[in-house]
Amino acid sequence: MRTTASPTWYPKAVAVGRILVGVIFLWAGLEKFIGGAGAFTAKGFLAFGTGGTLGWPFVTGAVVEGTIFNPTHQFWVDLSKNDGLMNVVNFLVQFGQISIGLALILGIATRFASFMGSLMMLFFFFAAWDFAYGVVNQHLTYAVVTLGLGVIGAGNYYGLDAGLGGSLPAGIRRWFASGDTVAA
Repeated sequence: MRTTASPTWYPKAVAVGRILVGVIFLWAGLEKFIGGAGAFTAKGFLAFGTGGTLGWPFVTGAVVEGTIFNPTHQFWVDLSKNDGLMNVVNFLVQFGQISIGLALILGIATRFASFMGSLMMLFFFFAAWDFAYGVVNQHLTYAVVTLGLGVIGAGNYYGLDAGLGGSLPAGIRRWFASGDTVAA
């Protein structure tokens, strides 16, 4: 007979997964931020790294250098030419990765952080358009895993959302924290 109670390892596994994904985001953001004030810019990648790749079965044989596979390429190139928007993008990438990482590590505002992390990874997925080794790449994987953390309310497992959940209004708890609290 199957019970509805989770195995005793489940809450710990969810917490460890949440923290590890948080460390990945935090590390990526700190790497960009600590590189020096104004050192990080997405401009070069957006201008020259968004041509994309395709692999078998879509492309066989040699590919002519400079071939653009990414249908969103021109959008990213145009974005790279707008200095005002690039300042916003550069800030959002660094601040977003650091904030998402810290929120996931602490298990606070977990749904909001995980949805923003998933959105960021989807932007990276479409900008890179890297299908040389198939449809699934690291950006899509991070997007799906991060989204899953929000869906299951991972902050309820050894996170601050579990402790704060009862004091938050229902809408905030449901959409920004981790939903209804559960016993860890």
